[in-house]
Amino acid sequence: MDTIQKIRDKARARLKTIILPEYDDARVVEAARIIEQEKIAKVVLLTKDKIDPKIKEGYIEEFYALHKAKETDINNVRKLFDEPLYYAAMMTREGKVDGMVAGASHTTPDMARAAIRCIGVDERISIVSSCFIMVVPDCPYGDSGNFIFADCGIIPEPNSRQLACVSLAASELAARILNLAPRVALLSYSTKGSARTKSAEKISEALNLLKEMAPDILADGELQVDAAIVPEVAQIKYPDSPVGGKANVLIFPNLEAGNIGYKLVQRLAKARAIGPLFLGLNKPASDLSRGCLVEDVIDCVAVTSLRAK
Repeated sequence: MDTIQKIRDKARARLKTIILPEYDDARVVEAARIIEQEKIAKVVLLTKDKIDPKIKEGYIEEFYALHKAKETDINNVRKLFDEPLYYAAMMTREGKVDGMVAGASHTTPDMARAAIRCIGVDERISIVSSCFIMVVPDCPYGDSGNFIFADCGIIPEPNSRQLACVSLAASELAARILNLAPRVALLSYSTKGSARTKSAEKISEALNLLKEMAPDILADGELQVDAAIVPEVAQIKYPDSPVGGKANVLIFPNLEAGNIGYKLVQRLAKARAIGPLFLGLNKPASDLSRGCLVEDVIDCVAVTSLRAK
């Protein structure tokens, strides 16, 4: 049974309720139909008739109370709630639904702002980032072609502490959703000091912080990607690496590298890319690429269901 099928089957067993606020996107509407038909999850397609004016006003007041210290104007808040995205995010915050998926017709920054402001940040992780589940066909690397790529959507230039937090959150997702024993590689253009730069120093510091946060996680860095995922190359470049060229969680040094990397693998290797999945929120929320297919929406809903407590 392939990875995608396993994820969908596990979601069926839990049958969580996921809200889809992009009711006017044909791909989302079709995905909702298939999800309900195949009983992958319970879906709330947030059409205008499902938005209760009294509940909306309550959400506006609650949102304003949460953020008024930041000099948020109540009229600006009302404008935000003209967009169903914020109503859906507040429903997720309140627990009326188990998770949220959007992004087919919204940018990642719009989706991230709504999720962060409404759902809130998990204090244990302390930052919001994102990852992709990458399923690469006919691939001997990772775990039979299964990887987590992070961060590919949120933090442009993460510092060492942010990289450590991204690594921890991505590792936990790998274990929870894919049942993988995470093997983390913090990627670079150098391997263990082969280039002495500020970037390499940042990654080395991130590794040390990650080990403090989670001593039991198998991790190494800085590593070039071939040394991270190809055992034969690892033996040549850094034979003492605890990851041993078998990394399945790849942490990119910045957003440019992460975004370019996942799209190259998706297009050239014909991989399935599930996400971006937001990490570090109090409740699960997933973004979608605006170029997503119906299948991508279904897969994001299935993973979001599995992440719900």
